[in-house]
Amino acid sequence: MKVVRPSLSRWYWIAALVGAAVLQGCGREHAASPPPVPAAAPAVVERHADFAGQPHSADAARLAEWVVRTDDHRGQAFAIIDKHEARLYVFGNTGRLLGAAPVLLGAAKGDDTVPGIGDKPIPEVKPEERTTPAGRFVAEHGGNLRGEHVIWIDYDAAVSMHPVLTTNPAERRLERLAAPDPEEHRISYGCVNVPTRFFADVVLQALGPVKHPLVYVLPEVRTLAEVFPGLAGGQTTARAAAAPPLQALGKATRPL
Repeated sequence: MKVVRPSLSRWYWIAALVGAAVLQGCGREHAASPPPVPAAAPAVVERHADFAGQPHSADAARLAEWVVRTDDHRGQAFAIIDKHEARLYVFGNTGRLLGAAPVLLGAAKGDDTVPGIGDKPIPEVKPEERTTPAGRFVAEHGGNLRGEHVIWIDYDAAVSMHPVLTTNPAERRLERLAAPDPEEHRISYGCVNVPTRFFADVVLQALGPVKHPLVYVLPEVRTLAEVFPGLAGGQTTARAAAAPPLQALGKATRPL
């Protein structure tokens, strides 16, 4: 039988096709992968305090800005009390002011409370001991014997924030609230008296849902940096501190 051999040209084309396939496969196997497309970094939202056009002191502005910028308020509504101006500012969780109002404060100037003052009978409290303490307070909700909702700023010192007390007409607390001179607002034993409507419509609406709202009280004797050391470097102060346990309401028997 005669064997028909393929021509050289046919072998040439077969070898060329096989070689091309091999080279093509190698090319796919060793081709460099395209560089990965980096994921877009999440946008950083830098928050700032917004007083919504309300007048305020430079210290109040500096403290509010620090609280919001460092998230010291833990993304919750908070309050600032300016003792120099005898004024309360309530902020929402984004740092925008929800409302401001005049307040009554402790009759004596000072940024500290006397140890054990919360357990002293009222007749034993000296005039110079009737101070509203300054600082960062992890507050708590409670009530008093008149059935009012109060916010304990410092339970151990019996200092709370509550609707203005008008049981003693001689003290003229409503007139004092309306007075333009902050000195006229010094009358209480240390508690912060708030206009009744403002307390219900702004304070409780904003701080009521917060289990332990933060209340910042500006100093009037010491410097801002002494009371809030984190201001210098932008650090938060005691953010991880445990909230105080809810207390019995025995101190509500004291005049506020």
